[in-house]
Amino acid sequence: MDKKYNMITAILDAFEDGIYVMNTDLVVEYMNSAMIAEFGPGVGKKCHQLINQSEEKCPWCLSDEVFAGKTVAREVYVPLVNKTYYLTEIPFENADGSLAKLSIYHDITKRKQQEEKLRVTEEEFKNLFEHVASGVFISSKEGKFLNANQALLDMLGYDSKEEFLNIDLPQDLYVRPEDRRTFQELMERDGRVIDYEVDFKRKDGSTIPILLTGHARYDQQGKIIGYEGLNVDLTQRKLMEKELREAYDFMNKIVQSSPNAITATDMKGNILIWNQAAEETLGYRAGDVIGKMNIRKIYPEGVARKVMQMLRSDESGGVGRLNSYPMVYVRRDGQVVEGNLSAAIIYDANGNEIASVGSFVDLRDRLQMERALRDTQEQLLQSEKLAAMGRLTSQIAHELNNPLYGIMNTLELLKTEISTDNKRRKILDMALSETIRLSDLLRKMLSFSKPDQEERHPVDINSMLDEILLLHEKQLKENDINIAITFAEGLGLVNASKNQLRQVFLNMVANARDAMPTGGTLSVVTGGDAANIYIEVADTGTGIREEHLDKIFDSFFTTKGAVKGVGLGLSVCYGFIKDHGGDIAVNSQEGEGTTFTITLPVHPVENPESVKSE
Repeated sequence: MDKKYNMITAILDAFEDGIYVMNTDLVVEYMNSAMIAEFGPGVGKKCHQLINQSEEKCPWCLSDEVFAGKTVAREVYVPLVNKTYYLTEIPFENADGSLAKLSIYHDITKRKQQEEKLRVTEEEFKNLFEHVASGVFISSKEGKFLNANQALLDMLGYDSKEEFLNIDLPQDLYVRPEDRRTFQELMERDGRVIDYEVDFKRKDGSTIPILLTGHARYDQQGKIIGYEGLNVDLTQRKLMEKELREAYDFMNKIVQSSPNAITATDMKGNILIWNQAAEETLGYRAGDVIGKMNIRKIYPEGVARKVMQMLRSDESGGVGRLNSYPMVYVRRDGQVVEGNLSAAIIYDANGNEIASVGSFVDLRDRLQMERALRDTQEQLLQSEKLAAMGRLTSQIAHELNNPLYGIMNTLELLKTEISTDNKRRKILDMALSETIRLSDLLRKMLSFSKPDQEERHPVDINSMLDEILLLHEKQLKENDINIAITFAEGLGLVNASKNQLRQVFLNMVANARDAMPTGGTLSVVTGGDAANIYIEVADTGTGIREEHLDKIFDSFFTTKGAVKGVGLGLSVCYGFIKDHGGDIAVNSQEGEGTTFTITLPVHPVENPESVKSE
């Protein structure tokens, strides 16, 4: 008997489930190893003292039913070990005829936890399915909905889910049935469809834009049996896109219709916006510059960087702004465009610089009018100066003429005492001639800006220059100035007023002398061709500053100071030469000297040798 008992207990100890036996007094008579490991030794204790550590029966106790001969099984939770068991209780009769109960505790805690997780997951999925704002669906390949949430029903205007699940998808749902075929083709190929835009039909026949995202459902063999996914209503997004597009079109029309050139660039200078006025003002087409050209190309070198520095300072309208700054742009054809630039930096929500925008006002017409007005004012001022000079000249002319006539009479008397063959007689004639010319000049100063048209005759330039240099030779030598003469032979004659040309050359010689206060060399060179005669008068004196070169022929402009001159000499010379159809050019380097080049047209005569020079 003991051997048989030992075999039975060995078998029971091999079980993973906890097993114990108790009598009708609820006293534990046997526990297998698993039971002892779970609850500790308890043979001789009441079962409720062992299982629940209580003096009262366990809440789940059904001992009375078991001892009545009934086998019972149920799930029980034991707080002592925080586990759930599937408890099976079996009545049996001992060898002595007494009743006993066999209890088997099978641990189902992990299973219950998994079931609970599954229940919670299913509940969460159900809540998500029903409460997500987007339309959730499950459909078959054949074109029927198998399930759909309330959001999808509301989106498509259906009150009854049963009615909705009976619609035919290609015909009743898709505005274009071919979109359903495309959806299925994508599913078969990729197993999913992401952000597929389609139009669905609502129950009332109206259309609704949908963003469809779906995944394929597979059977155990990996074959697609249906689809599931989301339908997002794009109505609001489409409406916002339409409003944004209309707002953008409106702003674009404003930008494009602006009479001022408007441009925008990223922070590297790449052009983003280029309106029609910018095309007309700067000569570049929008398609040739947007995304293809940097704004630095239309600025003079270094100006783009300077503009950005001013935008980032607070001295030109505040940080990020530039108000009406004078600007020069370079057109595509190389012309310079003047105007005013207003600009601003564009920032993102975080205050980071993302772009800059500029508006350029083309002021060429206005600036041209302003320059014309200044020229007119300067001409008016010059006219007033000329009028004042004329009044002054008229007052002193009488006082100067009397001594001049006395000098002329004296020279005439001296001529009678000097032989015509004497070299001094020639100098005396030249002195008398200059005195007469001085008298004529007094008369002409009243109208020097528009010289009188004196009677003109063919003139030999070389002879005239030779006479003038001879007259000044002694004075120049006294000032340590050497004369270098190079006269070309065979030059033609010029049809000119001898007095006016003599005044021009005398003025050139006088200017050269004044430019060489410590001495130097005066060079006079003539040359020419069949059409023109060229006279170069060069000195090695102080030269003319570059900023004065464009002004030396202006009336009243002088670099000699108030004592030495009033600025009429070169202005009168320029007028004389222009009136003779010629031109005067000047070339000078400060500290190295000056060269005047006079061009006069050759007098067109058939036989120049037959014409006697005056």
